[in-house]
Amino acid sequence: MRIVIGADHRGYWMKQKLFAFMLQHYIDSEIFDAGCDEKEIVDYPLIAKKVAMQVSANGVIGILICGSGIGMSIAANRYQQVRAALCHNEEYARISRAHNNANILVLGGDFLAFDEAKNILNVFIATDFSNEPKHCNRIAML
Repeated sequence: MRIVIGADHRGYWMKQKLFAFMLQHYIDSEIFDAGCDEKEIVDYPLIAKKVAMQVSANGVIGILICGSGIGMSIAANRYQQVRAALCHNEEYARISRAHNNANILVLGGDFLAFDEAKNILNVFIATDFSNEPKHCNRIAML
């Protein structure tokens, strides 16, 4: 599995912690850091584009983090083949993958503790798309 993670300045601390967590717990996966590389202010659409382009072109799983998650969701969903889902809890993560085949997990770093974000990430990665015809048909309409 290949995973790319990116954040703006408000999601920087969460990205750093999740990146380190994934390196330790997803050792059979390739984990890429798309930035930002420091706490300096950065425009979230630039980071969303980096991650979305990798997801769209290479079929990787993406993770985006900003303060609320809303900006990253809007920005990422502009790109072909991207289905970015802002997830506030584990059930959102499960449904976004099982029903919507989401390929980018978006988190609001200002509203989640690290343990919550880690649990959401684990569920997102572990959940497969259901392949139920009704869900396949709906995704095809996008």
